[in-house]
Amino acid sequence: MRIIDPKAIPTRELHQFLLGSVAPRPIAFVSTMDEDGNPNLAPYSFFNAFSSNPPILVFSSNRRVVDNTTKDTLYNIQKTGEAVVNVVNYSIVRQMAVTSIQFDSGVSEFAKAGLTPLPSDLVKPFRVKESPVNMECKVKDIITLGEHGGAGHLIICEVVRMHIDENIIDEKDRIDPDKIDLVGRLGRAYYTRVKGDSIFTVVQPVTQISIGYDNLPEDIRNSSILTGNDLGRLAGLKALPTQEEIENTKINIREILNNKEAIHKMAQEKIAEDDLELAIRILMAGSTMVQ
Repeated sequence: MRIIDPKAIPTRELHQFLLGSVAPRPIAFVSTMDEDGNPNLAPYSFFNAFSSNPPILVFSSNRRVVDNTTKDTLYNIQKTGEAVVNVVNYSIVRQMAVTSIQFDSGVSEFAKAGLTPLPSDLVKPFRVKESPVNMECKVKDIITLGEHGGAGHLIICEVVRMHIDENIIDEKDRIDPDKIDLVGRLGRAYYTRVKGDSIFTVVQPVTQISIGYDNLPEDIRNSSILTGNDLGRLAGLKALPTQEEIENTKINIREILNNKEAIHKMAQEKIAEDDLELAIRILMAGSTMVQ
């Protein structure tokens, strides 16, 4: 493992190691307005949701590394205490990129990027029509993390109104991840599109106590076939099979009982089919822990 001492390398290099490691990050497409009514629009990937009650979003407007200057977004929020956080989907990702250019203060990024400003209901900054979700926000606090280039300003926003495109809501009244088609930021110029095969589910009941990895038999934990994800799924089961279940399974797989590799491969196939109960019975039937 390469060892990185944050104080021993240039901030620009450290920045890229951080961004490449903490990824993908959602993108806050933040609309603000100065005291004279000039709109501003800029993307921020140091961003996430931190509370539902109250509904809180936090993003960071960092000082520029090159010249230690701050951005118009921060100035506007300090003056007005309002913002709109829009989400970025694939259909507007290149327009979003245009708004990251350092235009002069007072220049409308809406106009430069060809995006449509929509009036908000409760705050003065505009919403982005082309974004599928707009969140009108009142700024609760700004926490300054440093005075040098690269230092962040945590902007803590309370969502006072949401606008969600009806076309991205599914039959369960939830946002469909395929339909919203969000984009995430990685390091450097890398992005990721959250759609299709990149979306998968991880269902794990959190109130039900599971057996845990440590209660799997040792020869299963040390399998050369099963992956960490395979074992993680088994560790999430609520109970190991009974001795009767194990003995019944032995009868059905008796032709491979003495072939550990074959047993583990069969179990892995059942894990892939989401039949975890059968997978653990097969493994326990062939386990050296079973008498």
